[in-house]
Amino acid sequence: MRVIVLGGGVIGITSAYYLAEAGHEVVVLDRQEGPALETSFANAGEVSPGYSSPWAAPGIPLKALKWLFMRHRPLFIWPKPDPDLIRFGLRMLQNCTAAAYERNKSRMVPIAEYSRDLLRALRQKAGIAYDERSKGLLQLFRQQKQLDGTAKDIAILGKFDVAYELLDVEGCVRHEPALGFVREKFVGGLRLPGDETGDCFKFTNALAALCRQLGVEFRYGTRIDAILTEGGRVTGIATPAGTVTGDAYVVALGSYSPLLLRRIGIDLPVYPVKGYSLTVPITDPKGAPESTVMDETHKVAITRLGDRIRVGGMAELDGYNTKLRPSRRATLEYVVGDLYPKGGDATQGTFWCGLRPMTPDGPPVIGKAKYPNLWLNTGHGTLGWTMACGSGRVLADLLSGKEPEIDVRELAIDRYARAA
Repeated sequence: MRVIVLGGGVIGITSAYYLAEAGHEVVVLDRQEGPALETSFANAGEVSPGYSSPWAAPGIPLKALKWLFMRHRPLFIWPKPDPDLIRFGLRMLQNCTAAAYERNKSRMVPIAEYSRDLLRALRQKAGIAYDERSKGLLQLFRQQKQLDGTAKDIAILGKFDVAYELLDVEGCVRHEPALGFVREKFVGGLRLPGDETGDCFKFTNALAALCRQLGVEFRYGTRIDAILTEGGRVTGIATPAGTVTGDAYVVALGSYSPLLLRRIGIDLPVYPVKGYSLTVPITDPKGAPESTVMDETHKVAITRLGDRIRVGGMAELDGYNTKLRPSRRATLEYVVGDLYPKGGDATQGTFWCGLRPMTPDGPPVIGKAKYPNLWLNTGHGTLGWTMACGSGRVLADLLSGKEPEIDVRELAIDRYARAA
């Protein structure tokens, strides 16, 4: 089967790899000049199945109001007449219940765990190197109420046999020795030893090279103008160079997926949530993180990637605006300087932002769309790197008519119609 994959980020490339491995002829279209040059370029570096949780949760509306008044706040909402944002916000509020949170997290953890296992197998099979580390993730709590509030997450982790450790201050320092310099600034943490770290950009480029060996054709610098349909099927992809045709089509365009799909009558509830990162050269290895530390107060992750520290996080709701705002850099510099003052000089860091494709309930959208030869693999939010291999493999299995190794029926787009 000839499959046209729209998107050259980590989701599109992993989809292409597993499709080619399954024997399909694959063509990847992307407007950039190479793989992983948008949202996959400089994310926080976490492969974190244990940390896979929906943003919509009990108490989030009140927390969001409080965040808006913090100096280094994790959430920014730009007031503008944006119907898509209003609709996204209302749908998200509907998921801020205990029952919805448990349901949605239960949909996210299995695909994330499966993906992490596939990533390990792929790494062993292909020898891909991407500054990977397998030393876990540490959620760091500055306040006792944060530590006390871990019970609901721990219950779900236990349900899926996800390993965890609840740590006091000394336990945190044992796993992250550099935190010993600032032990007075936190009260404890939740460690997820099965989580990993790595450079998503390096991984995606290495996997793209493997895709070429499998015969995948890449058409970079190709603007995707429209999905063409006729007779209840997709018939091609309109580009400035002409129409690209295939037997099946996969939309893996992240935040831009709904803009293309709505023109052919598909309502995909994905909204762009801008995140920021800062990449800092390590000046003192003993003062740098061993793996990933997530500052739960500021929702900022600090990750070691080779000889660099990647500091990433925050959520800015401003449509498709990719402007770099100095105040967000100030927050990233504050967090890494506060917790790792000896690791590196944050003022010398490289500043970046990307648009995360968020769904209002949290899980991604994977599976067949309205047309029988159109497939979706998008809406992963902050977890695209975490869920990439699993999502690509599941997509390839579904498209090939095979039963996936995990149950992904509740990740299909029709879950929104059922909820409505």
